[in-house]
Amino acid sequence: MQKLLVTGASGFLGWYITEAATTWQVIGTYWHHRNIAQSPYSVPVDLTNQQAVQQLFQDQKPDAVVHAAALSQPNACQQHPNLSYKINVLAAWQIAEECARLDIPCVFTSSEQVFDGTQAPYREIDPVSPINLYGEHKALAETGMLARHRKVIVCRMPLMFGAAPTASSFIQPFIQRLRTGEQLQAFTDEIRMPLSGWDAAQGLLLTLEQKYQGILHLGGPASLSRFAMAKILVEVLGIDQANITPCKQADVQMAAPRPQNLAMDNTIALKLGFKPQDFRSALLTIRDRL
Repeated sequence: MQKLLVTGASGFLGWYITEAATTWQVIGTYWHHRNIAQSPYSVPVDLTNQQAVQQLFQDQKPDAVVHAAALSQPNACQQHPNLSYKINVLAAWQIAEECARLDIPCVFTSSEQVFDGTQAPYREIDPVSPINLYGEHKALAETGMLARHRKVIVCRMPLMFGAAPTASSFIQPFIQRLRTGEQLQAFTDEIRMPLSGWDAAQGLLLTLEQKYQGILHLGGPASLSRFAMAKILVEVLGIDQANITPCKQADVQMAAPRPQNLAMDNTIALKLGFKPQDFRSALLTIRDRL
């Protein structure tokens, strides 16, 4: 088996990648939380420590890398800009450099947040236009990584959901409020393309199989508002006393500005063989674990 290095393996997406990469020998890095996937070899690494990252590549000598580690909460990035820059930009650039030295492919999980939400659906060739610091730093990481290594694959990821045991997704706090009867405010004017963690992992691994290079969009199959997602959750989980209140982004004070419509054009990914499930179908497959 070839060796696949997965950074951020203890995170939500990282867990799914380690579960899906059955044809690889997986080496998963973590920092605060050890990965508990079935059988990866886990290594603690502070990715903001340049010497530690160099040592990681020297010790493990991977055949490919999926760089999924990130500070991925827009509000946290807005409130801690220096930390965001170290994790989301500088660490990503160094990983690209290490991959270039070994001449191995590097899949980078970027974000739809590199766009401003005014010109959807977005194609891979559309210019980036971030309106928050998280999107700005992801855009900087993309440009720097592509400049440093010809075998970088930038995968822009959408809003993801699932039932990973190591980390929650956006649906877990939704479900908690819905089941307890607490009021859930859900945006009607924020449009996303939700993608299950399993399908996200399959898409990322597909890019390695197909030896893809450059930028790729891996959005879900349909655009939904957060309000529409909440209503589907209620139906799938059979919640009788749900208290969902529609609202606008402007009604909720947030540290980071949020783009409104982040639908992405999936045409290239679909031609490669990407087959994501719709939100309802994917929820049904994990309903017993929610």
